[in-house]
Amino acid sequence: MKIEKIREVLKKEPEDAVDELLGDVKERYGEIPYILNFMKDMPELLIPKILYDDSIMREFKRMDSRTVELISIGVSSALRCDHCLKMHIRVATRLGISKEEIFDAILIGGTLSNASVLAEGTRALDSELSCVGDIGKMCDVCDLSIDKDD
Repeated sequence: MKIEKIREVLKKEPEDAVDELLGDVKERYGEIPYILNFMKDMPELLIPKILYDDSIMREFKRMDSRTVELISIGVSSALRCDHCLKMHIRVATRLGISKEEIFDAILIGGTLSNASVLAEGTRALDSELSCVGDIGKMCDVCDLSIDKDD
C-alpha cells in the first residue's frame, strides 16, 4: 500500500477505514481471514495490523504473489497453523498454483520444522548432559569441576 493510501485510510473514521481495508483484503485473498474478521470491532488493533501485513506481504517488488503464497504455506505448515495453512492453500489455488507446488512448499516447511525440533532438542541435551561421565574434569558448559556425586 502506497504511503498516500495509508494517509487517506488514517484520515477516515475508524469504522470506515476498517470497512475499506477489509474490502481490500477480501479482494486480494478472495476471503477475509478469520483473525482479521475477529478483530473488526477493534480498529485500533486491526488497522495497524492490516497496514503492516500489507506492506510486508503485498508490497514486495522482488517477489511475486505466487512466491509469497508458497512461502506462507511452508511457514504455516512448519508452525502447524491449520487455519492459516488452509486459507493460504485456498489463496494459492485461486492464483493457479498446482497441488504439486503446494505440496512441495508443505514438504519444505515440514523439513524445516523437523530440523528446528532436532536442533533445539539436541542443544538442550548437549547443554544438560555434557558434564556426565567426565569425573575430575572441568565442565565446558558450567565451568565447574565434576565430582562423583554430581
